[in-house]
Amino acid sequence: MSSLKRVGPAYASAVLAFASAAVSAYWTLGGTLLLDTVGGSIERLARERSAPAILLGMVVVLVKVACGLLALALVQPWGAGVGRRLLLTFSSVGSVVLVLYGGVLVLVGGLVLANAVNPSRPVDEHALRWHVFVWDLWFLVWGLALGLAAWRYKVNGRSS
Repeated sequence: MSSLKRVGPAYASAVLAFASAAVSAYWTLGGTLLLDTVGGSIERLARERSAPAILLGMVVVLVKVACGLLALALVQPWGAGVGRRLLLTFSSVGSVVLVLYGGVLVLVGGLVLANAVNPSRPVDEHALRWHVFVWDLWFLVWGLALGLAAWRYKVNGRSS
């Protein structure tokens, strides 16, 4: 197996995690570009700029950065210090959470956009389209990449 096939999913997962952290950091620090594409409570919290909202945003950024480091630990020599079982457990659980979260939201949002499901409350279609085709799909792809990286790590061991 080529080196890229072995490490590609881990690097893809890390890039998706760090990019997601950067977007969250931008919004946490007061940026508003594309904030209207998120809608709902996340948009309200980001615009609120209260101490609890900023703290929550910072925690989200740190979790996403940790997820990026977790993906890199699967393919970098320094990851050996974490421990094989711990890496496999966290990356597998992370993958399942991301795939379920992103997958369910993409599916349900797609059904709403296709008028196959009629929500009980009005829907911000602009934000919903962004969720289905960007934000929630991002989590789904990130989770799939992390899962593939974990599987490759389990099968082949660490490859740097």
